[in-house]
Amino acid sequence: MTIHVVLYNPEIPQNTGNIMRTCAATNAELHIIEPCGFRIDNRFLKRSSANNLDKVDFKTYLDWEDFLSKNQGEFYFLTRYGKKSPDEFDFSDFNKDIYLVFGRESTGIPKEILKSHLDRCIRLPMREDVRSLNLANCVAIMVYEVLRQQKYHSLSKVEVIKGENFIYD
Repeated sequence: MTIHVVLYNPEIPQNTGNIMRTCAATNAELHIIEPCGFRIDNRFLKRSSANNLDKVDFKTYLDWEDFLSKNQGEFYFLTRYGKKSPDEFDFSDFNKDIYLVFGRESTGIPKEILKSHLDRCIRLPMREDVRSLNLANCVAIMVYEVLRQQKYHSLSKVEVIKGENFIYD
C-alpha cells in the first residue's frame, strides 16, 4: 500500500520542505498535524522541497484525534525514548499502510501518545551523549529503511531524467 510520514506539530518550515522532497522522491504520503510553527504556504515550502510540491500528496489535520479518525494502518513512533531500533521491526509487506510518526523538533511526540504505543516506539541508535538527529534526516532514514525491507518496491533504481548511461557516455 503506502508509506505515510506523519509530522506532529512541525516547527521548522525548512525541515518540512526537505521532508516533502523525500516524500516526493519515495512516493510517501505526508500528513501534517497542526498546529505548526509556520504557515503551510507554498512560498515557505517551495524552495526547500526543491520545487517538488506538485509531486507530494499531503494532508493537514486539526489535531491528533482528527488524524486518527481519518487514517488506519500500522503506526510506528520515532522517539529518543524508544527501546527498539528500526531493524527490530518487519516492514517488508508493501501491501500494508505503514505510518511513521515524528514529533515536533523541540519536544517530540507527546508522552500521552507514546505511552499507549510503547511496543511501537523506535529509537535511531546514536551516541548516548547526543540528544537527537535532525527531523528531516530521521524521516529519510526511516522511509529508506522501510523501502529497503520492501526491496524499493515501485521505485526506479536507475537514473531516468538524464539517462541510465549518463556517466558512461
